Amino acid sequence: MNQAQALIDWFEHLSPATVGRVPDFYAANAEFKDPFNEVRGTEAIARIFRHMFTQVDAPRFVIGSRFGGEADEGGVMLLWDFHFRTRGRRPQAIRVRGASHLRFDAAGKVVLHRDYWDAAEELYAKLPVLGGLMRCLQRMGRA
Repeated sequence: MNQAQALIDWFEHLSPATVGRVPDFYAANAEFKDPFNEVRGTEAIARIFRHMFTQVDAPRFVIGSRFGGEADEGGVMLLWDFHFRTRGRRPQAIRVRGASHLRFDAAGKVVLHRDYWDAAEELYAKLPVLGGLMRCLQRMGRA
């Protein structure tokens, strides 16, 4: 199994017990950016994944498609669905669709991980209070 496929398998089986494997897949000074975070280094990246497990129930990534070469060719694009359940009085199942651009060093470790997803459409619009406001704004903005 190549490094890119090993990383995909790790993402799809990510758990609090496996977050500690971030240094197995990411270079020491790797950059990570998503709509909420921009960090550098394996400890900061692991902190983001650990935080995810404290905020939502049953989070999991399902990688739907992979584009690009192997790790030694420089980059891979992943299309994914992120599934989780909200917490609170009325837990709700949520699916966020997004993509990750990954660039690798010569050793096959991630040096850049950039997540692309629309926080307004994929997350805020699905939450109980914000969702109603978002739908109202969308109706007002339609031509």
